Amino acid sequence: MESDLNPYSPGSGRRPFELVGRRTEIDAFDLLIAKSKQRRSDRGIVLHGLRGVGKTVLLNEFRRQAERADFMTVSLEGRDAEGGPAAVRAKLARGLLQAGRKANRRGITSTLREALGSIVSFSAKLGVTGIDIGVDLARGRADSGSIEVDLEEMVEDLSVAMAEQRLALIFIIDEMQDLDEALLTALLGTQHMAGQREWPFYIVGAGLPNLPSVLAEARSYAERLFTYRHIDALPHEAAVSALVAPAARYGATYEAEARDLLLEASGGYPYFIQEYGHAAWETAPEKTITTQDADIAVTIGRAQLDQGFFPSRWKRATKGEQEFLRLMALDGDKGSSTAQLAERVGRKQSSMTMTRASLITKGIIYAPAHGRVAFTVPGMADYIQRQHRI
Repeated sequence: MESDLNPYSPGSGRRPFELVGRRTEIDAFDLLIAKSKQRRSDRGIVLHGLRGVGKTVLLNEFRRQAERADFMTVSLEGRDAEGGPAAVRAKLARGLLQAGRKANRRGITSTLREALGSIVSFSAKLGVTGIDIGVDLARGRADSGSIEVDLEEMVEDLSVAMAEQRLALIFIIDEMQDLDEALLTALLGTQHMAGQREWPFYIVGAGLPNLPSVLAEARSYAERLFTYRHIDALPHEAAVSALVAPAARYGATYEAEARDLLLEASGGYPYFIQEYGHAAWETAPEKTITTQDADIAVTIGRAQLDQGFFPSRWKRATKGEQEFLRLMALDGDKGSSTAQLAERVGRKQSSMTMTRASLITKGIIYAPAHGRVAFTVPGMADYIQRQHRI
């Protein structure tokens, strides 16, 4: 079939041709928008789950929904590989300035124009200048140098002004578990204050399965600030639709066995469905994708994952950390007991603490419960068994 018409889109955060199985989450954000327009407060939303389940895709969809509603929207990622916390804060400041520039247009209220000065003050204290949004900085607001004080004052000024127009300020934060502690606590504190004072300010975040516990450790009341949504592999019917519907748009079909073979290989994970679907389209010579086509597509798709998706994590680990990952791989994707990992190599559990902590910091594993670790990527254990045997 023609490559130019391939309807599958494997890639980080890329919207699939068919966004299925996530209606509950999309409706929850729609409700947040509707409540804001009625000047009713709501909680923020936190998505948590393994990598490859479509959390970033959902965040991008939320951003589109918010922008259609004319809300002020700022996107942020919790990790910056090179610049660390300072770079993340600078990106937040630039995002705010860009949002402020868009908001400062004809017909804007005097209250909102004045409130935009708090963005300039906040950004200047973070060292971000040179982006003219058409207003002067607000003296004495959001300029104390304390991230917690300044963030709260800026959000207050903007929220009060936006409430007049039945609008809201939305922070969309990916990889939220990687935010530095000071910024994370400032964000949670501001969201808490917004809920108490009914400011139209909402954090919509996403991260690994342990994100709820990370937030609770930062602020004990975090569990009450958000609607938490666990994002997992797609239910069977949604997975079928995600695979079959894009091809059907171009008149292509799957033999039942071919469809089932690809779905089994994908495990129902959206990213893998896109990868295997893409390979099947490129492989099939005719518009009926056969079992033979699917067999080849699984081989090609898995090779593609083994060249990019999995090794990008593996290569970030040191030699000692890779040994730790090999030990984990023996337990599959269900996770491992750290005590049992130590027993396997005849070492004390305490001797592996630093390795475990480093792998968690790198986002390769996470701690689903006390004394346990698991891979952040589905299928990582199988990859290690195939490619990097002990």
